[in-house]
Amino acid sequence: MRWLAAFVLLLVAVPAAAQGQETINLWPGAMPGSGKPAGPEKIGSEGSATGSVSNVTVPRMVVVRPKNPNGAAALVIGGGGYFRIQIGSAAMPTALWLAERGITAFVLYYRLPGDGWNADAPFQDGQRAMRILRGNWKTLGIDPQRIGVLGFSAGGHLAGTLATRGADAFYPPADAVDRVSAVPDFAALIYPVVSMRAPVDTTRSFRELKGLPNVRDAFSVEANVTAATPPIFLAHAADDPIAAPEHSLRLHAAMLAAKRPVELHLFETGGHSFGLGKRGSAVSAWPRLFLTWARGHGWVPPRKGED
Repeated sequence: MRWLAAFVLLLVAVPAAAQGQETINLWPGAMPGSGKPAGPEKIGSEGSATGSVSNVTVPRMVVVRPKNPNGAAALVIGGGGYFRIQIGSAAMPTALWLAERGITAFVLYYRLPGDGWNADAPFQDGQRAMRILRGNWKTLGIDPQRIGVLGFSAGGHLAGTLATRGADAFYPPADAVDRVSAVPDFAALIYPVVSMRAPVDTTRSFRELKGLPNVRDAFSVEANVTAATPPIFLAHAADDPIAAPEHSLRLHAAMLAAKRPVELHLFETGGHSFGLGKRGSAVSAWPRLFLTWARGHGWVPPRKGED
């Protein structure tokens, strides 16, 4: 009953922009860390920032439920260099796509170092989100052994960090939920930032995180792969000008070296921030490839007539 009461508290106190959505607040009480944005939460409306969210003050998940849930779940994490979150162009369309295929999706709104929060705030929020999902699986109607994470760009870095360092202590326990594992059962990283090491330490993500202790080793995903790392799916474009394909290649090599299940799709063209991919483009194949991979591992059951 204590867990249920705590979970009810998580459902309240969200920004006005989130009203009308099924929303789960990550922190019912004081949040770990320090700092805060200079202004209220905002949604970008120009250029590459269109649909992106910044100045997050209430870390939360927006739930996207399928009409016919199959028990699988995914925490969906948009990218944006840890200074904004690409919700409208990547995270939410992908969550809707997953829900159409029976997967319950949870879109993460996390605190950003670029907004003035502590540099490890995204990892605190990501870890807490995973624990809430697994700790409240009955209430949420999901299978606790089929909870994955899917992230784009910097969100891919956050997803990869959960996969490789989800058992580490990014914050002191707040309640009973924090005794639950934060390691996902699988991870899908789409055009991810992976490494903080040269020569690919040229990303905005690295600049936002470089103040963290031992950042080049502790926050390079490929450096933290172990025999316990869950299976990982990778999709990247060879012509990515923001996160060079070497990011995915490094993680793929580390997974192979650790004899862990991994699948990499490297497309000739596609650039960066392609989300689900423009219809007819090479990179638009990744969602179907991911679904086939997830089915092959048993996380998503097959459904007749579905692609």
